Amino acid sequence: MTTLPAIKQVSGRAVPVPGDDVDTDRIIPARFMKCVTFDGLGEYAFYDVRFDGDGNKKKHPLNEERFDGASIMLVGSNFGCGSSREHAPQSLHKFGVRAIIGLSYAEIFFGNSTTLGIPCVSVSEADRDALVKIVDADPSTEISIDLEGKKVTAAGQEFDLQMNESAREALLNAEWDALALLLKDPQDIEAVAGKLYSV
Repeated sequence: MTTLPAIKQVSGRAVPVPGDDVDTDRIIPARFMKCVTFDGLGEYAFYDVRFDGDGNKKKHPLNEERFDGASIMLVGSNFGCGSSREHAPQSLHKFGVRAIIGLSYAEIFFGNSTTLGIPCVSVSEADRDALVKIVDADPSTEISIDLEGKKVTAAGQEFDLQMNESAREALLNAEWDALALLLKDPQDIEAVAGKLYSV
């Protein structure tokens, strides 16, 4: 049995993904959802805005070499809206995203991200714009998200973050994956199953 890690801080380089109301179909187009597992979905993240019909790269931050290896995304408002497909945060996780900093999130996308251990934190528009400017000026800048202290730090600057408290506590207390929690005490599952079968 795998023990969940507590997620108290996430650090890494960032990439800005522009636009508000970025829906889940833009994050992972429906035609790539014909899969048995989520393995391999990462290569299709934001596919239609990253590639043309012939598979050639378009101009997009996720295609820029200076942002290669970035594990934090800087986004706008209502990120992850549209259909509730779990494939969207799965594709981002497989792509290498470990945290998202934005203005606001669609509720189901936020929940699906949390269960993958991807913190989706919110900052003010002014602070998001400041972070984008910092990263654009120097993509090697490391950004740190402190869930305990509710702060984002970058280039010596500090920004306040907000996050749904129950989701924040789940990450801090290593209780963010409901399935892992269910499997934590298999003897309890077997006891309940035994009672059900004996009725």
